[in-house]
Amino acid sequence: MTDIRLNVAIKATPRKIYDAISTQDGLASWWSIQTTAKPEVGFVNVFTFGKFRNEMQVTDLTSNKRVAWKCINSIDEWIDTTISFDLEEKDSSTILRFTHGGWRAVTDTFAGCTYDWAHFIRSLKSLCETGTGTPS
Repeated sequence: MTDIRLNVAIKATPRKIYDAISTQDGLASWWSIQTTAKPEVGFVNVFTFGKFRNEMQVTDLTSNKRVAWKCINSIDEWIDTTISFDLEEKDSSTILRFTHGGWRAVTDTFAGCTYDWAHFIRSLKSLCETGTGTPS
């Protein structure tokens, strides 16, 4: 098993970032405009990118600290992977530790997703710092 891991300092409060990664409006502002999501453990968030659809079951919500999902429907390589966002307030920023874990192998899809996640985590950072993200 292998993981995509990204860490970034965001000049925003943990609360602001938590809202951006746990609510429908927040997620639609930096990841996928076509989002159905609720900040509720057990709820299945749906993210649509044209013909590409991801269904993520919310597995953990720790206010201002952590959001985690398990992929239950997507492309084969994503199914049963996990995505987590861990937040730590540090100085005047918040450290976001992002993980898309449990990949079965390092493939071309894994490499492409690493690039895409970096883009979207940058979009999240921009949303939280400036009010404008670049969702798909």
